Amino acid sequence: MDDEMRPPRVTIRRQVEWAQTDAAGHHHWTAVLHWAEQAETALHERLGVAGQIWGREPRVHVSVDFTARLYFRDEVDIALWVERLGTTSATYAFTATKVATGEQAAAGTLVTAYVDLDSGRATGWPDALRAALSRGAAPAPPPGSGAADGSPPPDAPGR
Repeated sequence: MDDEMRPPRVTIRRQVEWAQTDAAGHHHWTAVLHWAEQAETALHERLGVAGQIWGREPRVHVSVDFTARLYFRDEVDIALWVERLGTTSATYAFTATKVATGEQAAAGTLVTAYVDLDSGRATGWPDALRAALSRGAAPAPPPGSGAADGSPPPDAPGR
């Protein structure tokens, strides 16, 4: 498959922090979800769509399989990619891999819905965002959107 046909993908590296461990001494299960969300943000920033998506893509389903433990100060690579782009949803797949051994510690999916800010209801992806998420091409931000600098749009929640 050539690069133009591959779904957008990003890999980030994180280190297990003390606060991300539990009483059993290994990573707390929620750490993987935080890292996946950080990778999703990095992907959106790389594609140039963070300002257009921020606040408009809540999670509607999360699934994770845990296969190995990670311990304090372990380095972890989190890979995330667009697995499927539906009419109003996106499915991101991710893995968390221990750098020292190459052992996969977790794999899962995050399903999001693209929502209209006024109604709060799922709505179809704008063509430019659909193109960016399916092929990795950054759409041009709409004039006055604040997206050129990666900031949330003026009508985003909390602005």
